[in-house]
Formats: sequence, C-alpha cells, structure tokens
Amino acid sequence: MKLDGRTAIVTGGATGIGYAIAERFVREGARVAIADINQEQGIVAEAELAKLGEVRFVRTNVAGRLDVHNLVAAAIESFGEVDILVNNAGIDHKADFLDLAEDDFDRVLGVNLKGAFLTSQAVARFMVERVKAGGAPGAIVNMSSVNAVVAIADQVPYSVSKGGVAQLTTVMALALAPFGIRVNAIGPGSITTDRLSRVNADPAAKNRILSRTPLGRLGRPEEIAAIATFLASDDASYITGQTIFADGGRLALNHTVPVKP
Repeated sequence: MKLDGRTAIVTGGATGIGYAIAERFVREGARVAIADINQEQGIVAEAELAKLGEVRFVRTNVAGRLDVHNLVAAAIESFGEVDILVNNAGIDHKADFLDLAEDDFDRVLGVNLKGAFLTSQAVARFMVERVKAGGAPGAIVNMSSVNAVVAIADQVPYSVSKGGVAQLTTVMALALAPFGIRVNAIGPGSITTDRLSRVNADPAAKNRILSRTPLGRLGRPEEIAAIATFLASDDASYITGQTIFADGGRLALNHTVPVKP
C-alpha cells in the first residue's frame, strides 16, 4: 500500500472528489481526517470510510483560522502525525462580472484560496518542526482546476481563486523545499460530481463539454484520487511545484471535436 502508516487531512472530504480521495487514501493504508463544513455529510462519510480503516470527521470552515487550528490539532490528537494534506475544499458562485457582489467574491476566495493558504500554513508549520527534530517531511496536494488557465466569464471568483491556488502551489513548493516538503496541485477538467449533475441532465450542455474534451467523456472522481495518491506517495518523491491537469486533453485543444451520439 502506497500510504501505509501515514496520516492525511482531506478538506472538503465528505463528498465528490474529496470523498474519493479520502477513500483511496484509506484503501492505501492511510489514516484520514476528513474536514468538511457539512456536518451531516461528514458524519455519513466518516461512518462509511470507517469500515475500511481509521477515519475521523472534523467539522471545519477552512476560511476560519481557528477552525483550521482545531482541525490540525484534532488530526494530531487522533493519529499523532500529519504526513499529507489535500486542500480540496471549494465552492463557486455564478454571476455576470458587472453584477458580482463583493461579498460573493470574498466568500469564494475565502474558501478556495485563503482556506488553502491557512490550512497549508498550519500543517507546514507542524511538518517543519518535525523535520527539524529529525523526522520525515510530508506532502501537500492542492486542488486547482483547468480554470486556472482558461476561464468562465460568469465564474469570476472561482476562476480567480483557482489561478491563485496554482501560484500558491508554486510559491509554497519553493518555500518548503529546504525542508523536503513537496507541494503539488491537480487541475481537474469536467468531473462527474454533484456540481456537474445539471450538465449531465442537459444533453446540449453535456455535448458542449464533450466537444472540447478530446477523450470524449467526463472524468471520474476516482481518477483524480489516483493522481492525489501518486503525488502524496514516495512515487512522486522528486516532484514539487507542479500542477497535473487531468482534463481529457482539453487544454491541448484549440478547436472542437466531434461528439459521439
């Protein structure tokens, strides 16, 4: 098992991509602290994944410094260490640029970008002290997006936040490299989560997505979980400061492709 004996924190881990990552980590031998703001979904996720291994749910608003402090403290109290952090918590908000409210802009960046910063800083401080004491370094995986490179006109704060996460990844990788702590990111394309359920139910909308996806299908959460597992494991021991785009070829395409009926 690639993560045997390690402890991971996965934010936004109660559903979707975060849940898939938490499940894969547990199956790979890790103990996992699931952080999520949704208490009900978090409890359900904890119960399901506890059948596979050691899991603890901690209700967390990653945009709040005290919540983040309590999350890291709870993970250490439960498992003694933090070896891996996955910053997956994220929200979006749809609005035309001219109509976008300041509060909505702040709210999305607070979770997606500030939350990744606060959680990474708290975990990195623990990891650095462990390295100074002779312990092993750890790994941090951030969840960016293809929208760090391309953009959606009515998803202003989301696109901005994911661009910020990509640059945060690079800066953190450089800052933490002297301690052996690796920091990388994943940039998913269109993945079959609840957030994309509206698209799946609308044939025209789904065809628009597939027309810009050379592989001709939507991605699956477990495919993103596989990349997170790789980046968190020793298999990626010489990789830091990188964003791996799992987008079915979207960013390489400068036109559209035929959609199979």
